[in-house]
Amino acid sequence: MEDERDLIRAAEQTWVVRYPKQNLATFGTTSLSYYVVTEPIYREIQPEDPESVVRQGKVVAEKPAIVTPYYAMNLEGFSDDAYSYFRHLSQQFGPNSPGILYQYRNEAEKMDILSGPPADIANRISDDLDDNKDDLSVVMVGVDELWDVSLLKFIYEFTSRSAVENAQELRTRGMLDPSPSAGGLPQGAIQRIEQMFSQVQQGRDPEELRRELDRWGVFEYYEDRFLNLFRRR
Repeated sequence: MEDERDLIRAAEQTWVVRYPKQNLATFGTTSLSYYVVTEPIYREIQPEDPESVVRQGKVVAEKPAIVTPYYAMNLEGFSDDAYSYFRHLSQQFGPNSPGILYQYRNEAEKMDILSGPPADIANRISDDLDDNKDDLSVVMVGVDELWDVSLLKFIYEFTSRSAVENAQELRTRGMLDPSPSAGGLPQGAIQRIEQMFSQVQQGRDPEELRRELDRWGVFEYYEDRFLNLFRRR
């Protein structure tokens, strides 16, 4: 496990040369190409010939999901600290207070070694992307052995920049408003549940719907309707 000081150092030494020209999509998936340029770890033993490592790939951001503290506590994969934070939010704002969950997938593609210092290489890549009018690519200079920390720093900052616009668009459509039925869930959650009911009628596994209702804590509100799915069959 990396020392916390190394992680902080990697984050502090990371700087974005070129940000994407668009924010994360509110109602769809966003695929961002990334170029992380670093000074190779062997640079100290070959100081006379500057080289750069260029790691290229894609970060795929799934459609932002509306969640509540109660729902988040029923998801798997978070740390103990995260679940404690969800409980804190539930106590402070209520179990059905709406929030936005962002999920990412990193698809590393290739790594190249190029002649020249990282800043020069990063600027060259950035200029090429501008010439090609590529709006969904990011170029950054990071730390070689902790390049993924550099990438995570960008993801955090980019998400923070996008969240304000995403939340505003969701509010404009009323998707964060509480529903009078089903215990006051956000309207976006009700839409999601309705969509899943339709998908089950078309062949989707009903157990997935059952788990979703349990995560929201609303199975009792939908129990009769859920059981009717089987009676119809």
